[in-house]
Amino acid sequence: MNNKDLSIKKGVLVIDHSLSVGVIANTAAILSINLGKMIPEIIGHDHKDHAGDHHGITTMAIPILKSSGQLLKEMRQAVKAYEPDLMVIDLITATQTTKNYADYVHQYENTPVEHLEYLGLALYGEIKVVNKFTGSLGL
Repeated sequence: MNNKDLSIKKGVLVIDHSLSVGVIANTAAILSINLGKMIPEIIGHDHKDHAGDHHGITTMAIPILKSSGQLLKEMRQAVKAYEPDLMVIDLITATQTTKNYADYVHQYENTPVEHLEYLGLALYGEIKVVNKFTGSLGL
């Protein structure tokens, strides 16, 4: 993907606004780490100042939008029709009750989709598609 491709793309985080500030921050961190892993070209190059080296940060704004848990659940199902052109990273509430990644994956794989509850979603794709799902959400 080149920089021209990035100009027609958008990334957002959508998080359940009823969560505590700490859980919101943790959800944003986890989703952001995964977004950076999946789309490494959104991370700028390392640079220097007079004191030394600094690692690059994201080159695109990634707004954090608020939603309800129910809307996240509905959105997660609705965006399936747009995958894989729309990248979707989801985080379910199992992160709050499982002790390690293997347990998280086990719970995710063994919970019927209709019973999953979401803390947040990261969406990345064409601006028009991302806006279709998030354009009415507040910051």
